[in-house]
Amino acid sequence: MTPVVVPLPGSEALAGRLRAALRARRGIVESRHFPDGETYLRLRTVVRGRPVVVAANLDRPDAKFLALEFLARLARDLGATRIGLVAPYLPYMRQDKRFKPGEAVTSNYFATLVSRSFDWMVTVDPHLHRRTALSQIYTIPAEAVHAAPLISQWIHDHVRAPLVIGPDIESSQWVAAVASDADAPYRILTKHRYGDRRVKVSSPRAAVQSGTPVIVDDILSTARTMIEAVRNVRSGTGKAPYCVAIHGIFADDADRALKRAGARGVVTCNTVPHPSNRIDVSPLLADAARRFLKRTTRQKLM
Repeated sequence: MTPVVVPLPGSEALAGRLRAALRARRGIVESRHFPDGETYLRLRTVVRGRPVVVAANLDRPDAKFLALEFLARLARDLGATRIGLVAPYLPYMRQDKRFKPGEAVTSNYFATLVSRSFDWMVTVDPHLHRRTALSQIYTIPAEAVHAAPLISQWIHDHVRAPLVIGPDIESSQWVAAVASDADAPYRILTKHRYGDRRVKVSSPRAAVQSGTPVIVDDILSTARTMIEAVRNVRSGTGKAPYCVAIHGIFADDADRALKRAGARGVVTCNTVPHPSNRIDVSPLLADAARRFLKRTTRQKLM
């Protein structure tokens, strides 16, 4: 049965790319707010007897999550066979333990809510810290696809004599893979974090003297780490580095702050819509979603 790709309101572009790749039907959602601020949703596409894929950009998730939950439950009420979530950026991965007494472990709570409403999930490089797999908190099948090969290809195609730089030791394994695929050397800087918006990055100047510097990281939120890395590289080499990341959240006008710090250019994957998007992860997402849809078809035939 042909699947239906349904956009979370505001995620229509993502849904369109997935729909084209999956050759799926278009799910039309009518959405508005009542005068008191409550959400109104209407699914104008017939989904009875069909699998549904909900496409959702989940950066800044608090304003979006109720509509996401309502949309999943609406599709189930209307007879969808199975409901999958394709969320290129997966939020609420930061707070994965109780650092202080009384803190909410929100990564667990968010995973529980999503797992109750969806049958499977696809995302891109979730920000795993003390966990090694999504299955440790999500009770539904969940696949994380990896953007590193696409980033390596972008660097290979667009940067002459690249030197790939990781902003901290946590990035070393990932940066090494990106550099290897881009056929480039790499270096790792040292980071000291003093709070959400205060970090210090340092390295021996000799570590970044040759090549065109390309600083890569997984998430640019406040971008304080990347900003400090840019300053460090510029002071050590006199060269303006490229800044490349998977997820560009850009809180507090971080994109402008990066440019003021002296970045030569800022490039992100399109996991979060932003003018810096240059690397398309849609084929990765569609391939993973297709695998889940095929599993569903086989299960129904058995």
